[in-house]
Order: sequence, then structure tokens, then C-alpha cells
Amino acid sequence: MQPSPRSALALAVSAILSLPALASEQSESQGFIEDADATLLLRNAYFNRDFKDGAADARTWGQAFIGTFESGFTQGTIGLGVDAFGLLGVKLDSGRGRNYSAFFDTDSEGRPVDDLSQAGAAVKLRVSNTVIKYGNQFPSMPVLAYDDSRLLPQSFTGTLLTSKEIEGLELNAGRFTGDSPMGDPARDPNRLKSIDVLGGNYTVSDDLSVALYHSDIEDMYKRYYGNFNYNIPFSDLQALNFDFNIYRTKYDDSSPAALAFGGDGQDDRNTIWSLAAKYSFGAHALILAHQRNTGDAGFAYDFGDGGSSIYLANSYYSDFNLKDERSWQASYELDFGTYGVPGLSYKFAYVRGSNISVVGDDNATEREIFNQFKYVVQEGAAKDLSFKLRNSIYRADNDVGPDLNEVRAFIEYPLNVL
Repeated sequence: MQPSPRSALALAVSAILSLPALASEQSESQGFIEDADATLLLRNAYFNRDFKDGAADARTWGQAFIGTFESGFTQGTIGLGVDAFGLLGVKLDSGRGRNYSAFFDTDSEGRPVDDLSQAGAAVKLRVSNTVIKYGNQFPSMPVLAYDDSRLLPQSFTGTLLTSKEIEGLELNAGRFTGDSPMGDPARDPNRLKSIDVLGGNYTVSDDLSVALYHSDIEDMYKRYYGNFNYNIPFSDLQALNFDFNIYRTKYDDSSPAALAFGGDGQDDRNTIWSLAAKYSFGAHALILAHQRNTGDAGFAYDFGDGGSSIYLANSYYSDFNLKDERSWQASYELDFGTYGVPGLSYKFAYVRGSNISVVGDDNATEREIFNQFKYVVQEGAAKDLSFKLRNSIYRADNDVGPDLNEVRAFIEYPLNVL
């Protein structure tokens, strides 16, 4: 008989806490206030999605204030602490019919709200190098990852244990029962029942790392994830990196996630993997990647596991994760620091997906051209002020998705409060 997720979590916690401690972070604690950190991130974000098939465009502009506080831990064998955050998003421009809901929720008349706010906190306990945290938090794992790609970040409510008792090894185990999306201040509007996560990553050496995770979203799907990342340095200025990611998913019967991605709701399964090879030379990098999706349905995510829980090579505007899809990527990266502009970078990518199974077509296609510039001020009074401008040009067969051009612009400035 297989153990339940709760018993497996309890066994994992017990095993982790029984490991011999190495250098203990808790023994070096300076105190609740002494090790505390508080920041205020000012984020100005603009979003424009221009549909080419006659659908109403989405255009939204907003200003965010993202405050975070992380206390230190009290001294002693067991340390106690608190993490907290406060979020405020203010609408600068939008309107009924062109609002983007991931920025601002709408009122009863369909108009975007003028502002939205949220606050949350979590208590934490540390023994040696193991931390248990309960409350509102921002988990970031391949099978449960909060989304912070719009105006305000997504958050989750639950318990997460993170252990680093063995050098190079990080283990995670948790259970979450609430999901607060980016554009909605409600604590759990999507009514997440529960998601259990278990796994970890191990840095074997400076050039090799591996990861393995499992998650179970109640009434949605069970998922496994694996990663293998290997770097081959040729010199100080040249290296070849291989990054392999794979997800295997077993959808629950009648799962809305399976039905939304081409399944029939009965014993649907899915496997998706990507392999990327990146050759870096000086200020330049060339990337080739292949991604393949097989099974009874496409690869669904953000059904309780967060909008960033897709650690795959070909994920841009499109994720190229539809039923039976095969996609190729060719991309180029440039670091302008070598040419006298430190902090400025550029990325170009072209991705084409084919063999997509949709109603009436077993070989539908989609393609995307992606461009992004980013600049981070390196010194002076405006140090860490960043600018990011990204553009996606997306085209697809009619049964796959609407053609569109998308622009996202971000200006961010972090302020150290404490």
C-alpha cells in the first residue's frame, strides 16, 4: 500500500530532521531584528496585446508597490521568525473592453478596478539548516511556482519545509491550500483544494546539477519532474551547456485541466520534455532547443500550481505545450558589457511548433518571434534601477490560437528599507 501524501510528507520531515548537521545557519543567527531585511519594489508595467483577427485588444498600464519584510531568526536551538508582504497596484490607464485581467480585476459592470491591494504573512521556524514556514508565501519550484511576470505577484497559502542539511542538496516538502492570482486580491478565488509537493535539487559540482520533484493537485493531476543540467567549460570565455527538463503527468478523471488541453477526461496522460544546448563565447550565446509533447492531452499548468510552473526551453508568450506538439527553437543572446555598456543585454528567439492535434487537424502549427532588451543601472544613485522591453510576434493556424503582437514594458526600482 502506498503512503498518503500527508504520511509521505511526515516521513520526509522526520528523515530530514534526523540528518547530521553540518555548518548550522541557526547557530550563526544574530537575532530577529539584527538579520531582518525589508525592501520596497517600485514597478511600473505596461501591457499591450494587439490581436490581428478582430478581437478586442488588451491594453493596461499600472504602478505597483511591492513591500516585503523578512525577519531574522531568534537565537537558540530553534529559531522563530516572520515574513510579510504588502501589495498595492494602481491603475494608470485601461478601460472596459481592453482591460487585461492579469493586471486588474473587474467590477460588476466589467470595468477594471482603480486599484487593488493585499497583505500576507508567514511564520517560520528554523532548526539547524532546515526551515518550516506556514502562511502566505511565494514558492518557486518546478512543480509549484508563483507568477511574477505582470504587475503584482501571485501568492500561495500553505506549509513549506526547505532543508539544506547536506552541502549542495536542497530538499522541499509542502502542502498548499490557497492560491491568490496576480490580478485579484482575494485569498483563494480559484478555490484550490490542495497541492502536495515533494522533491529537491542537488548540485553535484560546479558544472553538474540534477533535480527531481513530485506534485499532486487534488482533482486535477499528479506530476513528476526531472532536470539534468551539465556545463562543459572550454575556457574562461567559452562553454557549452546542456539543459534537459521533463514532466510526466497523470490527469485525474474528468479533470478540467485535461479537458482544456484536448483530453477526454478518462485516464489521460502526458509527457513533455525539452533539451536545450547553449554555446557561449565571449559576449555572445547561441541556443538550439527541441521540445516534444506526447500523450492523451497537452501539458496543462497553472491549475493550482502557479503561472510559472513550466520549466521548459520553449516557453515565451506561447509555451508550445499543446497536444502532440513538437517545437524547435533557435535563439541568440548578447551581453553589451563587453562593448562598454555593462548591464545591457538582448535576447532574440524564434520558435516553431508543428504536429499539433486539434479538432479536424493533426498537423496544425504555431510560431513566435521573441525580442527582449534589458538594462540594469550598475552604479550611482540609481543603482539597480532596471528597464525591460519585450515583444512577441505570434502566428498560428486558426484552430490553435489568434494571431497577435504583444509588447510588455517594465521599469523597476528596489529600495532597501531595512
